[in-house]
Amino acid sequence: MTTDWASKAVPGFHTVSDFPFDDGHRLDVTLAYHTLGSLNAGADNAVMLLHGTTGSGRQFLRPSIADFLFGSGRPLDVSRYFVVMPDAIGHGASSRPSEGLGPDFPHYGYSDMVEGQHRLLVDGLGIERLRLLLGTSMGGMQTWIWGQRYPDQQALMAIASLPERITGRNLLWRRMLIHLITSDPGYADGRYNKQPAGLGHAMALFQLMVGSAGHMASDLRSVDAADTQITATESQAMDNEDANDVVWEFDASRDYDPASGLRSIRAPLLAVNFEDDELNPVELGGLARAIAAVPHGRALTVPAGPKTRGHQTLHVAEVWCDHLAELLAGTEG
Repeated sequence: MTTDWASKAVPGFHTVSDFPFDDGHRLDVTLAYHTLGSLNAGADNAVMLLHGTTGSGRQFLRPSIADFLFGSGRPLDVSRYFVVMPDAIGHGASSRPSEGLGPDFPHYGYSDMVEGQHRLLVDGLGIERLRLLLGTSMGGMQTWIWGQRYPDQQALMAIASLPERITGRNLLWRRMLIHLITSDPGYADGRYNKQPAGLGHAMALFQLMVGSAGHMASDLRSVDAADTQITATESQAMDNEDANDVVWEFDASRDYDPASGLRSIRAPLLAVNFEDDELNPVELGGLARAIAAVPHGRALTVPAGPKTRGHQTLHVAEVWCDHLAELLAGTEG
């Protein structure tokens, strides 16, 4: 029987007054989060999970992740661990453009988001050191930053990410996505009265990039099937997303460039990527080159198979939870 993890998670909010953004702006920032389990007396059983672009900490509560991580005997059994799932700045229920400032909201970067996560952890929850920091996609990218900026964590796991500046195809599609929104006359320089149609087109592009080419080959075998998926994706985006939020979310990666600091990562770090992930192409060799610079780093690429879903395999914890268990076992004490 599947556990309703969403109903078990405890929501919380922490406000940072006069938060200093790297772009020079200062703003009172609210950071939303959910927790599972209890913090022990020594405050040494805390785990933080970092989500991907456009997501929130609640992504970890879906059954395809939570059932394989949090149950009895699972790697992050919540009877043993205190699990913190924050919404990054600009995402979920944390402070974001759509709350009222619109295009006047600070143009945050990954550095700001990591600073917010750290302030939530230390000032909001009183936790100085994590038993584990695990991130997926954007959260995986931020895990590499955490390893450099806050090196005393006990273990790190970066999933579906690369520790290098975004260039090439990865940069191109992100800029295309932003342009699809901002070039729409309905966007009105971010001061729209209704969501511009470009938002739907942008999210359709996003789903194309994070999907599995293999599964799309079998699932989309006709024009009607492709058109149906496009319509469904765009309709969902128009109902559930905000144009400024999405532009800011994708633009935030502009300051990401952890390559020069990889040797300063002291904690054991496991990087897990997927062979069929078109966002982080294996053939370019980026992960293999980078992990050689991490003193206690190890990397593995999960072969494509029936249970992998390209970049979206990050949501299929069954595929990678055994590697998490090995990391935890190897970093006890």
